[in-house]
Amino acid sequence: MVEAMFDRIAPGYERVNRYISFGQDRRWRDRTVRALALPKGSVILDLACGTGDLCRDLQSAGLTPIGIDFSAGMLSNAKTTAPLVRADALRLPIPSATVDGITCGFALRNFTGLEPFFAECARVLRPGGRAAFLDPAKPNSAIARIGNEIWFHRIVPLIGAALGDAEAYRYLPASTAYLPEPEVLLAMARSAGFKDLKRTTMTLGSVQLIEGTRS
Repeated sequence: MVEAMFDRIAPGYERVNRYISFGQDRRWRDRTVRALALPKGSVILDLACGTGDLCRDLQSAGLTPIGIDFSAGMLSNAKTTAPLVRADALRLPIPSATVDGITCGFALRNFTGLEPFFAECARVLRPGGRAAFLDPAKPNSAIARIGNEIWFHRIVPLIGAALGDAEAYRYLPASTAYLPEPEVLLAMARSAGFKDLKRTTMTLGSVQLIEGTRS
């Protein structure tokens, strides 16, 4: 169901993201790239790469991204010169301990099991490699939570309906409910083999960035 949904919304995906994030998605991606703190030329897997916006940011930073997504629709609409691979992020066609970094933007909530996802990320990363996972979060402030609820759960579906697909843009905000609490996410990553884990939030706590180093 998720694969078919992303195939369907791929042509207008980046445009809708600009609208619903008020353009903040660019700042979030820039923060994600900087969190890697890797030298130029480092090979980065961008998992759930979608139409390639994070791949473009990685390239602009002098890094060498490889985009991976299971949606053929997303890959066919990608606007990047980075190599693209259609694959399952839980079974990456990548040898163990061979990449320098991993990014993943707004996809954790789509996995039915995050433990195997983190384990697969740890498998392909070399020791000392870096990972940065960007995803929605629930704001701590009661006022921010109310605003977040109104915007993402009531208004965003209306925007999605006007610009593309109402069903998809009802699912995407609602899917944040599938994300474990922050301490659980960090514990999962730690158990998979990541250290120096750090979680930061942006935009009044509505977005989180989890970064860590492969042990």
